[in-house]
Amino acid sequence: MSHYYGELAALLTAFFWTATAIAFESASKKVGSLSVNLLRLGVAFIFLSVYAWISRGIAFPVDAGKHQWIWLSLSGLVGFVLGDLFLFQAYVLIGSRISMLIMSLAPPLAAIIGWLALGETLTAKQTIAMIVVLGGIVMVVLERQSSDDNGNGRRMKFSYPIAGILLAFGGALGQAGGLVLSKYGMADYDVIPSVQIRVITGIIGFTVFFGITRRWSNLAAAIRNGKAMKRLLVGAFFGPFLGVSFSLLAVKYTSTGVASALMSIVPVLIIAPAVIIFKEKITLKEVIGAVVTVIGVGIFFL
Repeated sequence: MSHYYGELAALLTAFFWTATAIAFESASKKVGSLSVNLLRLGVAFIFLSVYAWISRGIAFPVDAGKHQWIWLSLSGLVGFVLGDLFLFQAYVLIGSRISMLIMSLAPPLAAIIGWLALGETLTAKQTIAMIVVLGGIVMVVLERQSSDDNGNGRRMKFSYPIAGILLAFGGALGQAGGLVLSKYGMADYDVIPSVQIRVITGIIGFTVFFGITRRWSNLAAAIRNGKAMKRLLVGAFFGPFLGVSFSLLAVKYTSTGVASALMSIVPVLIIAPAVIIFKEKITLKEVIGAVVTVIGVGIFFL
């Protein structure tokens, strides 16, 4: 078993991210996605700071250079503020299961952005993997519409609200852009303080947004909602804290490709909790689509 520390850490990461998606969907439906975004970043920053103090002896990223602060701050704005703003609203409209399925587009989108912006190589295998991922998602979100009364032929229609699908895609695009900016911004700097800088920027971004829109009353109401806060704490603990930590362990003890492929199985893992907790009705086509999507992500990394 000791030879599989990395693989085990990657699998645990996938379970942690599944728990995070479920917890944040529940909290967002109770108090709104904006309040959940700001509060969970604050909680995550506390967890990360404690972890940084234990592991590095420095609680805050005071040793970061100008390059790190500029580019990781941009990454935080793109990934946490814009990307997660879209993703958490998608949780409300189409649920975490479909949102996380569409979020599987993040690695291919990151590869495309890296290819365009950083001159990174985009291989034929990765191109095929993108097509497989997209095919799996299309299988889930599109369905044939029966012929109408005028005898017109069958047409394709979306199985879920188009606004929710577009928001989830915006979340995937934001995460992909954030990843590319993070890679450039980190350089040789440690991962945990890099995440801290991104979180700080996210907190500032959402705080400014709340100030402009004057929604502080919504935030206060969210804090007073005990059930929502419990779910938010669970999501912050399993996501930005445990999820990040175990993903780093996975990459340390096994190859990046194997770790990434194992961590990408969230769209399949989330099916059972969606049925049990949210009482969702799931078709065989949706299960197959989720499996195809995960296979596509696996091809992309392996």
